[in-house]
Amino acid sequence: MNDRVVITGLGLTCAIGGSADECFDNALAGKVGIKEVKSVEHSECYAHIGGEYNEFVTPEGEDRASALCIKAAKEAVADSGLDVSADPSRVSVVVGSCVGGAVSIEKFYRDYVADPDKASGEDVLKMPISAIANNVALEFGAQGAVDNVANACAAGTMSISIAADLIRSGKADAVIAGGSDPMSSLAFSGFHALHALDSEPCRPFNKSKGIALGEGAGILIVESYEHAKARGAKVYCEVLGSGVSSDAHHITAPAPDGEGMQAAMERSIANSGIKASDVDYINAHGTGTPLNDSSELGAMLRVFGDEGEVSCSTTKSMVGHCLGAAGSVEAVMCVKAIERGIVPPTAGYTDEDVTLMREKAGNFDFVPNKGKQRKVEYVQSNNYAFGGNNASIIYAKEGAPRKLAEPNGERVFVTGFGIVSPLGNTAEEYAANVNAGAAAKRCETCGDYVSSVGKEDFDAVGIKLNFYRKLDKLSQMTCVAGKRALANAGIEVTEDNARKIGIVAGTSDGPQTDIANFQKGIIANGTQTGSAFLFPNTVYNAAPGYFSIAAGVKGYNVTLSNGAASGIAAVAFGSRVLGTTQNDVILAIGADEDSETVHMLYEKTGAIAAGMTPGDGATVVVLERGSSVRARGAKVYAEVLGSGFAHCPTEFGKYGCAGKLKEAIDLALAESGVKAEDIGTVVTCANGVKSLTEAENEALAAFCKAKKVSVKDICGEGRAASSALSVAHAAMMLDGEIAGGEGEYALVLGASVGGSYNAVVLKKA
Repeated sequence: MNDRVVITGLGLTCAIGGSADECFDNALAGKVGIKEVKSVEHSECYAHIGGEYNEFVTPEGEDRASALCIKAAKEAVADSGLDVSADPSRVSVVVGSCVGGAVSIEKFYRDYVADPDKASGEDVLKMPISAIANNVALEFGAQGAVDNVANACAAGTMSISIAADLIRSGKADAVIAGGSDPMSSLAFSGFHALHALDSEPCRPFNKSKGIALGEGAGILIVESYEHAKARGAKVYCEVLGSGVSSDAHHITAPAPDGEGMQAAMERSIANSGIKASDVDYINAHGTGTPLNDSSELGAMLRVFGDEGEVSCSTTKSMVGHCLGAAGSVEAVMCVKAIERGIVPPTAGYTDEDVTLMREKAGNFDFVPNKGKQRKVEYVQSNNYAFGGNNASIIYAKEGAPRKLAEPNGERVFVTGFGIVSPLGNTAEEYAANVNAGAAAKRCETCGDYVSSVGKEDFDAVGIKLNFYRKLDKLSQMTCVAGKRALANAGIEVTEDNARKIGIVAGTSDGPQTDIANFQKGIIANGTQTGSAFLFPNTVYNAAPGYFSIAAGVKGYNVTLSNGAASGIAAVAFGSRVLGTTQNDVILAIGADEDSETVHMLYEKTGAIAAGMTPGDGATVVVLERGSSVRARGAKVYAEVLGSGFAHCPTEFGKYGCAGKLKEAIDLALAESGVKAEDIGTVVTCANGVKSLTEAENEALAAFCKAKKVSVKDICGEGRAASSALSVAHAAMMLDGEIAGGEGEYALVLGASVGGSYNAVVLKKA
């Protein structure tokens, strides 16, 4: 285990500067970059301000989210001196985002509303969150794991945690990690619809009235200590442990008691092997909304007390809320605080405000208005998000004492499934239809493979009308599949085990239908008319968020988005999570929707003309560590032996080379201790597109004796749903529930446009 993970490079762009040093210097001085917004029309809105970085002009033909991210990444890579080309397969990219290519989304739908024929497929390829990390990888030639974290406002922090996990598990030497989000009409209108914006610069924990939106990108080079030292890199600090939790309370509001926030904070401290009293500085989430500030303050006081031994500030008071970039923007501030021995302030306090805060929070030190010099050895950074997602991480001065939680070394098993698919809405129905050779449900007008859930499904899993009426199709399918997965595995969620059951979700495209409907609504009627009903469903992590609420699951909760392979990536990452966190069970979800909107978008990109037939659905694979399986006496379908991933830097929208798919396969086989000739069944990733078929055929040359199976041949290209279904299908073949499986081992493949490939090896139980 490479337990020493360090930060060797920083890059930052936000409302108060275009570099890490400029931003930190301005933050220390309490400079507020929140001003009247120029990039979003807001004349009829009650709020008109936000934190933009107008000095940066998006290059022609690029999306702003990717452009901001690449700008910050160039600074970070140069600062670190990292030569990606020296060993590109050992350099990964993990980027968090909330709204992704929202500026391109607006452009596309403005063009589409004016004339559908003139709306550009090139703009469609800039819209998904999954494009951002791919574009960064293409810029620098990185060929390791490439992924995007889509946990809304907690995504930036989670990206750094995942980067550290990749390094500690030996899968990368260095990771370009962080987050990026632009100012957009989608986000501005959405928070306006929720009445969550402040008409004045936000004053978190002080005069909490609402948020001020910001934009920006923060990128950190996260690296193994040994790799950094071997190349003589400067080390800013170390990355210690992290904590992730779910509230299972409400899709947009935090739990009032702050219990989930507290759980994330306490887990990050415990996983770092330090005490709460060791923490010198907290960069709080501190949005400025009454509900968040109240919940967060209560949680911090319970964890740290009110004696003023820890300093706390929220830099959102100066840069605004940068959504998916917030955690990485704040991470750069935290690292600079350690480097310089000075913490940035919370802006906006008067002397009277300080007095009032002491009445509310005792001597808890919010560092009003100006930076404060002090010992800064351990720093905690906290972020919370729609869906009730909470993330906390600890940074420490190089060499500071700590004792990280060790990997538990347990085996990981598949113990259940939930399936919503064009071939049935339970695992049993799916298997029976596959065995019978039944035809899947298809759209009469477009030919797509379609899934559907209705009242009968909701009643069967105990989801009430007043809950499911809030859900879009993606969330409906996810909630039904998730609840059925728990039942299939024989798991009852209780107060005692809720924090030991987590979620790793994967989605390629997220809720594109609701995104389109929301965006078209404000194009037609104005920014001030955004739908408060639709907006919560426009974030990619809404579906797993709703599921956590429906099921009462309060453990780990991360949403990944990197194209069609996101479902199999959720299985691979979920298996690693079980080895390094307090969770006994991870529900690995792959979900994507089909609709008129989704079909149109894939027509625009040329994917349908190239041979792809869209599908949809939701598949939930229950992953469980061995000690939990034994304690429950659970049925086991298969064992997850290992995984591999590789990336061929290529233009987003195209598939990469066969050599990288083979590399992903070889890495998975090596980790599993299995040879190619041992594999009896291969579940393939080809989807009708000629270039992918050719790449897969070449990569599978050594598996000529293995049986080849494709779920996409029978259910269409359901993207993340299909790649997760491929894992479930393989496990059921190994168990005998689906006929025709051969051998003791199965290899499952996933491929995404942009050049990312994933492979997982399963063993018969």
